[in-house]
Amino acid sequence: MFHRTACVLLLSLGLLGVSDPAAAADRRVQIVNETGFTMVEFYGSNKGSQSWEEDILGQDVLEDGQSVMINFNDESGYCQFDFRAVFDDGDEVVEAGVNVCEIGSFTFE
Repeated sequence: MFHRTACVLLLSLGLLGVSDPAAAADRRVQIVNETGFTMVEFYGSNKGSQSWEEDILGQDVLEDGQSVMINFNDESGYCQFDFRAVFDDGDEVVEAGVNVCEIGSFTFE
């Protein structure tokens, strides 16, 4: 009896683990600044969002040559994100449709 119950429980847990691969995907991405300028703001919004949300860097900046690890898991299940970086010279770069479930690093050049 115990053996059968344990097998059913393990089978159920296994099925839960493979039912939605995107939900279990790692959404951590290393953001790298190789622009020659200081990044003063960074935004990452999922494709379903209508706004840029908040500046992820907050009071911090990302100097040229530096990087930061950002977890884009916002509980939405989305893998496609739009990135927006603002630099100290006033330039702004937008990169649309970045798949954070498939990449581990993204470089602004």
